[in-house]
Amino acid sequence: MATLLIANPWASSVDEDRLIRVRAVLPAGTELRLTSVRGEATELAREMAGRVDALYVFGGDGTYNEVLNGIDARTPVGFIPGGGASVLPRALGIPRQPVAAARQLAQDARPRQISLGRVNGHRFGFACGIGIDAEVVRAVDELGRRADGRRPGNLTFAWTGARELWRRGFQLDPVLEVAGLGRAAFVLVSNSPAYTFAGPVRVQPTRAASFEGGLDLVAPTRLRGRDLPRIAVLALGGGDPARMQHLLYAHDADRLEIVCDRPLPLQADGEDLGDVERAVFEADREAVTVLV
Repeated sequence: MATLLIANPWASSVDEDRLIRVRAVLPAGTELRLTSVRGEATELAREMAGRVDALYVFGGDGTYNEVLNGIDARTPVGFIPGGGASVLPRALGIPRQPVAAARQLAQDARPRQISLGRVNGHRFGFACGIGIDAEVVRAVDELGRRADGRRPGNLTFAWTGARELWRRGFQLDPVLEVAGLGRAAFVLVSNSPAYTFAGPVRVQPTRAASFEGGLDLVAPTRLRGRDLPRIAVLALGGGDPARMQHLLYAHDADRLEIVCDRPLPLQADGEDLGDVERAVFEADREAVTVLV
């Protein structure tokens, strides 16, 4: 049985000790490849697709995203939590503790075929956004890495988000058009019931989304300070987005098109993809086989 472990040594929860313990519970003879530059995991996944019986990934959501952009539909992939949030494995029900996750994936896992999203051709595993959430991702990236070379954690993201809203006076006006739905201040698109996690709390504005379905979209038409409690309820999975005022909503969509008034930041799985004036989202159904 040929198996490969791709590990990102710079991910928040990956260190030498955890890597040794993770390898110890994976199948004997599992080859290890450490990534050192951005995009390397994509090339490794593309190279090994169809050549291994299982591919394991120990890193964070950025590393998972790279692998998803290189892997085929048939090669089973197991995601081991090694990042600050590790949204994808947590949304799939994988244990948060790396060794426990690796043990489950190696010994008791079953294959599950899931759908992904694409934005302008780039795959994402759970979430993609245009506007304020992508601005927060960019602002955190601009802070640089911590002294240990790792990305800042959840508290930094929360603080940065609050700061960005404060800078705008807690007011966001329409800056883009969702084709067929209307104008909005920002857009969140997901193929997963979990958009992200804030520590142990699941943030799920698209809770009706499914890994077996298409894409869900929520897009506030505008935002004011008085709207924040309503948005917080939505983010925690409360209320019915289809009935909420000042909110655009789509469920199980195959294709969504966004046209921006000006170039706006775009993020996918927490990675900054630059500015866009137009974005085409497509459901990539039954795109990959994951181990759960």
